[in-house]
Amino acid sequence: MTTEMKKIGAAGDVLVERRGSAGLITLNRPKALNALSLPMVRELLGILRAWRDDPEVRVVAIRGTNKIGRPGTPDSLFGGFCAGGDIRFFHQAALAGDAALDDFFTEEYTLNHLVQTYPKPYIAFMDGVVMGGGMGISQGARVRIVTERTKMAMPETNIGLFPDVGGGYFLSRCPGHVGEYLALTGETIGADEAIGYGLADVKLEAAALPVLWDELGATPWGSAAEADQWIASKFIADSARPASVTGQIDAYFSLLRVKHIVDALEKSEDRWARRTAATLRKRSPLMLHVVLEQIRKARGMSLADDLRMERDMVYQCFHLRPGAESETVEGIRALAVDKDYKPQWKPARIEDVKPGMADAFFTSPWSAQTHPLRDL
Repeated sequence: MTTEMKKIGAAGDVLVERRGSAGLITLNRPKALNALSLPMVRELLGILRAWRDDPEVRVVAIRGTNKIGRPGTPDSLFGGFCAGGDIRFFHQAALAGDAALDDFFTEEYTLNHLVQTYPKPYIAFMDGVVMGGGMGISQGARVRIVTERTKMAMPETNIGLFPDVGGGYFLSRCPGHVGEYLALTGETIGADEAIGYGLADVKLEAAALPVLWDELGATPWGSAAEADQWIASKFIADSARPASVTGQIDAYFSLLRVKHIVDALEKSEDRWARRTAATLRKRSPLMLHVVLEQIRKARGMSLADDLRMERDMVYQCFHLRPGAESETVEGIRALAVDKDYKPQWKPARIEDVKPGMADAFFTSPWSAQTHPLRDL
């Protein structure tokens, strides 16, 4: 039985539908590429907790709309998953000293942990753009579906931030030193690379997604275990992961320091290496050092400990140098507000980052007992 799609929140940015024993979520902020606002994070937390505790819900799936057509019509379904968090909000809130900025990250990371530990099958339809916060609500899925349109990245160093939402955890678990490469460069990858790097499970034609979505709502499962068996037979058995060749990446991104990585890339005659070095030269030099440390620390951490570390880090991104002095505020200004694409990074060059500068980002402003994510 199909129930009417229900708009959650004043803006209708999250659409929720119960079909049979399936709970279906549609991110519905297409003009912003479904970027997550604080109300959207709260709505997702509320519905996922409710469905977790509802014995009638056996499986949950999430998708995004695109900028064409209107919700509920075939031309608007899929095509865009989620481009991340609402960075314009980050900029405004940081300059205004708005406490909602801290609330956003605490609640978003709580949502990321919930998705990663969800006890019922959770399927992410990662069609179109999947970046930043979009990775945070999909990487923990039981099945991560990508298509020929998937554009996946953790591009935070481009705005003076770091790959958060559990990025330390899931990137550090990519094969070889792919995690360092993706985190430092913010490089965009497609479906095949995503599967090879362990960031997706199965590639489907985008045209097949609406039928699969409808099948989720039409299949009568008696339990979540039955839904898991259906998933295993439909996806897992046929999704042999191709071996990813990471030798070229490992040769550079296994090196000890950012300067070593960039020097080696720039000395190479290889076109890919030179291009990669040029990309790194555009990123925040300070945050490159922070991010390299993040990925390597996270490799030995649990998910909860990584999220707590990232909560400390994001606090420091906005409070270590407050207001317009923040590296992150400056990065967002240049990319998304003034759009002059000329961030004034401090320090300006990789060579100017002094030893120990990154350490302050890993200092927690809270004790273990007062940490906002102490209950994860």
